Amino acid sequence: MLRWIRQQLGFDPPHQSDTRTVYVANRFPQNGHYIPQRFADNRIISSKYTVWNFVPKNMFEQFRRIANFYFLIIFLVQLMIDTPTSPITSGLPLFFVITVTAIKQGYEDWLRHKADNEVNGAPVFVVRSGSLVQTRSKNIRVGDIVRVAKDETFPVDLVLLSSDRADGTCHITTASLDGETNLKTHFSVPETSVCQSVSQLEALQAVVECQQPEADLYRFVGRITVIQHGEEIVRPLGPENLLLRGARLKNTKEIFGVAVYTGMESKMALNYKCKSQKRSAVEKSMNTFLIIYLVILLFEAILSTILKYAWQAEEKWNEPFYNQKTEQERNSSPILKFISDFLAFLVLYNFIIPISLYVTVEMQKFLGSFFIGWDLDLYHEESDQKAQVNTSDLNEELGQVEYVFTDKTGTLTENEMHFRECSIKGTKYREVNGKLLPEGMTDDSPDGSVAHLIGDEVLFLKAVSLCHTVQISYDQPDLPLGASDPFSHVNGFSSNHMEYYASSPDEKALVEATKRIGVAFTGSRGETMEINTFGKLEKYKLLHLLEFDANRRRMSVILQTPSGGTVLFTKGAESAILPFATSGEIEKTRLHVDEFALKGLRTLVVACRHFSPEEYMDVDKRLTAARTALQQREEKLQEAFDFIERDLQLLGATAVEDKLQDKVQETIEALRLAGIKVWVLTGDKHETAVSVSLSCGHFHRTMNILELLQQRSDNECAEQLRRLARRIKEDHVIQHGLVVDGASLSLALREHEKLFMEVCKNCSAVLCCRMAPLQKAKVVRLLKTSPEKPITLAIGDGANDVSMIQEAHVGIGIMGKEGRQAVRNSDYAIARFKFLAKLLLVHGHFYYIRIATLVQYFFYKTLYDSVYLTLYNICFTSLPILVYSLFEQLVHPHVLQSKPCLYRDIRKNSLLSFRTFLYWTVLGFCHAFIFFFGSYILMGEDTTLMGNGQMFGNWTFGTLVFTVMVITVTLKIALETHFWTWMHHFVTWGSIAFYFIFSLFYGGIIWPFLHTQDMYFVFVQLLSSGSAWFAIIIIVIICLSPDVFKKVLYRHLQPTSTQKSQQSLSAPPAQALSCMESLCCYQQGQSGCSRLASLLDQMTGHCKAGASNCHTSSRCNRWAGHQGAMIMDLHESPWSFGVVN
Repeated sequence: MLRWIRQQLGFDPPHQSDTRTVYVANRFPQNGHYIPQRFADNRIISSKYTVWNFVPKNMFEQFRRIANFYFLIIFLVQLMIDTPTSPITSGLPLFFVITVTAIKQGYEDWLRHKADNEVNGAPVFVVRSGSLVQTRSKNIRVGDIVRVAKDETFPVDLVLLSSDRADGTCHITTASLDGETNLKTHFSVPETSVCQSVSQLEALQAVVECQQPEADLYRFVGRITVIQHGEEIVRPLGPENLLLRGARLKNTKEIFGVAVYTGMESKMALNYKCKSQKRSAVEKSMNTFLIIYLVILLFEAILSTILKYAWQAEEKWNEPFYNQKTEQERNSSPILKFISDFLAFLVLYNFIIPISLYVTVEMQKFLGSFFIGWDLDLYHEESDQKAQVNTSDLNEELGQVEYVFTDKTGTLTENEMHFRECSIKGTKYREVNGKLLPEGMTDDSPDGSVAHLIGDEVLFLKAVSLCHTVQISYDQPDLPLGASDPFSHVNGFSSNHMEYYASSPDEKALVEATKRIGVAFTGSRGETMEINTFGKLEKYKLLHLLEFDANRRRMSVILQTPSGGTVLFTKGAESAILPFATSGEIEKTRLHVDEFALKGLRTLVVACRHFSPEEYMDVDKRLTAARTALQQREEKLQEAFDFIERDLQLLGATAVEDKLQDKVQETIEALRLAGIKVWVLTGDKHETAVSVSLSCGHFHRTMNILELLQQRSDNECAEQLRRLARRIKEDHVIQHGLVVDGASLSLALREHEKLFMEVCKNCSAVLCCRMAPLQKAKVVRLLKTSPEKPITLAIGDGANDVSMIQEAHVGIGIMGKEGRQAVRNSDYAIARFKFLAKLLLVHGHFYYIRIATLVQYFFYKTLYDSVYLTLYNICFTSLPILVYSLFEQLVHPHVLQSKPCLYRDIRKNSLLSFRTFLYWTVLGFCHAFIFFFGSYILMGEDTTLMGNGQMFGNWTFGTLVFTVMVITVTLKIALETHFWTWMHHFVTWGSIAFYFIFSLFYGGIIWPFLHTQDMYFVFVQLLSSGSAWFAIIIIVIICLSPDVFKKVLYRHLQPTSTQKSQQSLSAPPAQALSCMESLCCYQQGQSGCSRLASLLDQMTGHCKAGASNCHTSSRCNRWAGHQGAMIMDLHESPWSFGVVN
């Protein structure tokens, strides 16, 4: 019970040993000396809270906020000493803020729990008590024997025991872990591979000893001890024996494995970064502004305390006749009295710190996040998936992104390759309806492609269908009676349903293409490779496989032909094949390869070499010697490969299209125009990654590509970085791109971070390949912590992307084909990469400008009877700014997408700069000054303004000031509004009306539950005075007029790009809205200030008196009519309508 409680609170004890011992099927030793090791259960946890720690952990996080902690202190002070205001004025808003925030964060975490429960509750089969038992994934224990069927993902990290294959092998894909889609072969030890039934596994006596869990996906050290007939047989275990959680079983009917790492100790989970509380740049700015206001508050309190004692220095004011001190007050300590007075002033002035700011921000973020899910432009119809918000705290951060880190496989691409064209002996061919036709010919042969193909073409197709590492799965699908397999008689031969699994998507696409054309690879049996050439079965003996490597950039096979000859087929990059070709149409093929590359196609060049018996004997001898060498094996193999792969006969080239996701190129270009740099971080091979970067527009053909690859030492890496830095300075190229691999990156980050960052920042695009998951997170952290502190965004679809998604300021998961790990651990989830453009350029833009104005406005409007103090920020002035922060649009969403450069206007937290903050603060102080002294000048000297001759008292004067304040701050946000809807009108004028109605009821009735009622009949008396109404109107106009003139002049003299777009949107220059109209156009197009707009336009010379284009009301009508089509673009809100001013 104690251990369970510790686990719930996050204090699981660490392992006590460097190794772990796993007894297969949990068959523990039957002696009293064995103490079982304790292991984690198999639950995956992406949530932040539990039932037990939610309250303390959430309270701790909330009171880390300066405003919340401050108001808690104020509330406690009000409880302890006699203060001018009731504790309710601080306690009630604080309780409301804390409660609303806790509910919101609890709801979001509940959604994470729900997603975790789906994974943890997935059905699995384990061997227990001699039978196969179905249980839930979370119930798997270390030592359990788990059965996994074809196409299922592994629920834990397993050591492979056996498979349905006689040799005990299986094939898996790890695309969700490292982004590689190639098929990997894993092995079981011979002693366990024969255990293919439940009964045999139940009788198996074996012990696995291995290292404790670590995050490295490619490292596993262990051994298995199998007891057979009383004898212990020990076999080593390595990465090839370990099946990782998240990988998927392919081309194998079923496997059995023993669980060694479970739950959060699995390698996939260890590559997750610890989930931390992300805070947006806006929230950090809010905390900075709050500190400034706290300093102002302390200064006011200290100054007021000093002035109080200065005022009381005279005896007549120290103890006036109407306020006699008690004996206790006369004898109290001067220091304690000073502190008490200071705290009293602190409480009196504490309302300059807007407690309701946080609750309004929380409500704005929570309600605003629904707009992302409701946006039909972010809905993917094919998969029936809409955008998802997991964390609404970062909405505005979407408008501040400077770097995007993206995965490649499944994020930029669909991970689907399609054969498009080829070049054979200098002639270009394309596939049309399963036929290989020369360029320019049409599909007019009814007999298929056989009649068109001669010896060279057939040899090329044979080379493509044999030079690979493709494997085949034969599955006979369940077909209804009388139905037939559509693939059973393709091109004249019979086969079951064949599914190809390849080491790369290119190979799979090429082999599938040759099958469609008529040369089908039908499988490998031992050392024999079989192809069916237009219905004729041919068998080739595989003599040697020359594996692909990054240095050679090619792979080859040496085969014995059916006629007994020996031939080498090789394929690879053009630079790796053409220099070694001595015959064939070399120049024509080179030209065709360049043409294919310009189309964004992935190219491979194919060649062959025929060996005489003597030549082959020499080749075989060299290869055997190199492969068995104990010293310098890699160098000797390289020499042997170079000797063999020469004097080649060029056959042709292939062109394969890596199917990108829809609109990837346009999205990357839009992000680049918006000033956002895109980095691609992938675990894939260098050549594949570069090819995709070129095809998706991440790298341009005119870009100077720099490489930091295969660095083996710190000095070598540093020297290469210096060369790249010099090259960037010397080359007069507009854009550079950088390619770096994982090994070189590790060296660069170890000692040369500064130099590496200098090179990266001078590059327009960066591509990192062969990256481990934690390396991706390190790269993101490197940019985050650089001196510029840029805002980063990471996007990916697999478990290998989780660490960088959690590390970045904003993490986005793609709902792809590689599981849901990325989605569960992300802040936002979308179905396709193309949706990122609207998410940032539109939603991010809107969220940022809304919340920036909201924050500034609250400090601006931030006193009197305790009820009014409590309701001022909560009721009287909260709804207009809340509606503004949900629906405001400076320009139409279509404009933001079509003009990505507008995103630059809001970068670097520009709307919350210190200059802007200072402007709003000074404006607030000026308005407060005008409120008080304007009311005093207009009303203070006249003491008989009441109709009955009654004098104005302090409460009446204070009510006048408060009324002017409520009306002014409400109209101020109305001036800031560009997008008017019926909701804006309702809350703006409704808030003012509610204040009047509330004041009439509150002061017009004697409330029995109130101890004192100083406001009784005060508001009614105030409204009965015509002079009071006159004063209200005059003061409001005086306060708002300078702000209106400032906006007009700035828009005319120094307009931003956004303001220019407002003026020119969908209207000729002569018909564009004037600056004044953009402030005052209402829903039906009537301009509330048309005469003033015309007058200002004439004064500034923008239009002549009497000119037709100065008729603002008609122009507003035209504008409103045009905007009828924009109704549903109020951020996809189904109940709102309006126009963008």
